[in-house]
Amino acid sequence: MMEAAMQGNMAPVKKRQKLHPKEFLMWVFLVSVFMIFAGFTSGYIVRRADGNWVEFVLPVGFLYSTILVVLSSISAQWALIQARKDNLDRVKVGVGITALLGIAFILAQLNAFNQLVEIGMFLVGNPSGSFVYIITGIHALHLVSAIIVMFVIFANVFRYRVHSKNLLGIRLGTIYWHFLGILWIYLYIFLLIMN
Repeated sequence: MMEAAMQGNMAPVKKRQKLHPKEFLMWVFLVSVFMIFAGFTSGYIVRRADGNWVEFVLPVGFLYSTILVVLSSISAQWALIQARKDNLDRVKVGVGITALLGIAFILAQLNAFNQLVEIGMFLVGNPSGSFVYIITGIHALHLVSAIIVMFVIFANVFRYRVHSKNLLGIRLGTIYWHFLGILWIYLYIFLLIMN
């Protein structure tokens, strides 16, 4: 009787979801990438205070990149939602749009680099231009890796390896994509304010 009463007072024990090892590795990787860019932005601030720093207007190509990365995050999230619903045709569309917007982001970055050259800012020369090239260029390289991830996910959708029972790949790809999008917005605002 007492045992039954004690069981009645006990709340049901919730199962704790375990973090998949690949997801854990993804978060470790993202923290390390964040630390790299935190180091770059810290170095930017310290070097700027040193003197002989040329101030210039950030090219409009970086604004276009920002718009593209926001749109691509929306399409990546939409693709993940569609994968949860097993709407594989829509997943293909969402992942495809995300990859294409990522490629457009890279092209907008290249356009911004051309705009930097037009105003006389080069990779070698004044540290202000060097920092902008290095920070944006290394971010673009990370985005290239995310575009490759999107192409892998796209291929996996065609092989029926992405569906509501197998979301790990698309979930990790979406997390990575969102991380790079948020990182770019941070970098863009930082460069806009600091220039």
